[in-house]
Amino acid sequence: MAMRSRLAFIGGGNMAEAILGGLLATGYPLSQCVVSEPLQARCEFLHSKYPGLQIVSGPSANQLAVNGSTSAASTAALISEGSVHINPTAASSHSDFSAAEVVIFAVKPQVLRTVVEDLGSVLRTKKPLVISIAAGIETGAIARFMAEGTRVDPRSLPPVIRVMPNTPSLVLEGAAGLYATSDATPAQRHVAESLMAAVSKQVSWVERESLIDTVTGISGSGPAYFFLMMEAMEDAGVALGMDRETAKALTIQTCLGAAKMAQTSEDDLKTLRVKVTSPHGTTDAAIKTFEAGGFRELVAKSVGAADARSRELALELGGKDLSNKL
Repeated sequence: MAMRSRLAFIGGGNMAEAILGGLLATGYPLSQCVVSEPLQARCEFLHSKYPGLQIVSGPSANQLAVNGSTSAASTAALISEGSVHINPTAASSHSDFSAAEVVIFAVKPQVLRTVVEDLGSVLRTKKPLVISIAAGIETGAIARFMAEGTRVDPRSLPPVIRVMPNTPSLVLEGAAGLYATSDATPAQRHVAESLMAAVSKQVSWVERESLIDTVTGISGSGPAYFFLMMEAMEDAGVALGMDRETAKALTIQTCLGAAKMAQTSEDDLKTLRVKVTSPHGTTDAAIKTFEAGGFRELVAKSVGAADARSRELALELGGKDLSNKL
């Protein structure tokens, strides 16, 4: 990434760690990252895995992560009060960490509102780029959370970029969809894209926010669809007399090989399928069985169900979009 923005991860779970780990693997400076994480055990894990990473936890953690520490004295005071834990190896440098330029909300959708409202004042003042990877909650709702209890003009709020990554990001093989509010600059869009490219092999922008729900249905939830298919294939092999270890190994490699062929071939997916389906052969028998069982319709319904659930989450957790920001 050309830019070396100061990053504050609000939430230190698996997806935050995946993004962080991917960035560090590309040479991103550890000194430019801080993580706010409420669970002490998770803090200790991150500390052991990333020595020198600035980590804060406790009631004041999010504020400190975003706003930065103004002095060694203030940091020491927070530590002495027991409200903030800072990675011991980074404590001496934490006082030099200024306000975050990019704030990444990597928390569960159910707590995003509370976290954003708690940080509303500092977000409105510092105006960092706000990136959310929380499923379902729209940018307009995030803007309302930032302005909660005020009469702030939504146009003066920080830009928001919504990202839907997926779990293969944990092994640097992710796919991500992104949507930005209209006030996000090209440079800010580049920052968000670069962050996700560190852990994703495919990064795609959508121009309508509703399409993030579709991204959720295809790639966000998609890994589970393939796990289910692979699980069923493994079980079928076992039912036909194969030992489970062999059935699993063959299934996984078949999945990997098919994906690699699809990724590298100039043929579209239909052509690839036809090429391996000889008329009246074994593959043809299997494909006809899939089609007779309504396989395509079932996949379409499943993706649609995930899309619909993402929209439901927007209403349940974000409420109606009242922002004139978009």
